[in-house]
Amino acid sequence: MRTSRPARVGQYTALLAYLVFLAFPFLWLVSTAFKPPRELGSLHPTWIPNDPTLANFRQAFDEQPLLHAALNSLLAAVAAAVVAVLIATPMAYVVARRRTRLARAVTGWVVVSQAFPFVLLIIPLFLVLKNLRMINSVPGLVLVYVVWALPFALWMLAGYVRAVPPELEEAAAVDGAGRLRTLVSVTAPLLAPGIMATALFAFITAWNEFFFALVLLKTPEKQTLPVVLTHFIGAEGVADLGPLAAAAFLATLPSLVVFAIIQRRITGGMLTGAVKS
Repeated sequence: MRTSRPARVGQYTALLAYLVFLAFPFLWLVSTAFKPPRELGSLHPTWIPNDPTLANFRQAFDEQPLLHAALNSLLAAVAAAVVAVLIATPMAYVVARRRTRLARAVTGWVVVSQAFPFVLLIIPLFLVLKNLRMINSVPGLVLVYVVWALPFALWMLAGYVRAVPPELEEAAAVDGAGRLRTLVSVTAPLLAPGIMATALFAFITAWNEFFFALVLLKTPEKQTLPVVLTHFIGAEGVADLGPLAAAAFLATLPSLVVFAIIQRRITGGMLTGAVKS
């Protein structure tokens, strides 16, 4: 049944309003990053800076080690995404294909684990990392990010595995392929869009994470970018708004770039899989 024209207009209007709602903070951040100090304190702020400047960016790099912090965040985010996907892919295959008590228990663990807030987990994690001598280290932070991202990555990939027709794996078994060979040669290529989407989720989660990095990393040279951004806020809670906006704008660019690159591959992979199936 075709949707009436008034209904379509209402749908597009609601979608446009939602996009404006999502884009408003980012656009205001970009505008603030390019404003000189006199415009930041204006009683009548404008969207477009009257006298745009790059001084906020220069000041941000002069005051804080943004490049080094960004490198720490990048290493932690990439490592967490790769490790989480490598662990979650075979686990998701077993959960999706094996209807056992263990598979149901894993599914229940995924659901329950998402209900725990960060505050309840930080003390046990801190004690575990202390015993492993991984406090104040990027590998220790990566371990925490993997543990935190693994339940959702497992649940997400299990849905993609269920979408792969079992007949393809049965045909591979008839040809003499074992379970591992079938997973690597038949199932994994069809899971490429799901693996990329899961890796993107793990990367963005680790890149933007603040609480664990704040508690576990003590020395300045090991801190990640979200933690360094807080250094633009003074002891009295007064923010150096211009440099903070400039640094925050730069911090959002990697996530946007990674999403723009992977989003095309995800869409292309889905279309390819649909044509092949």
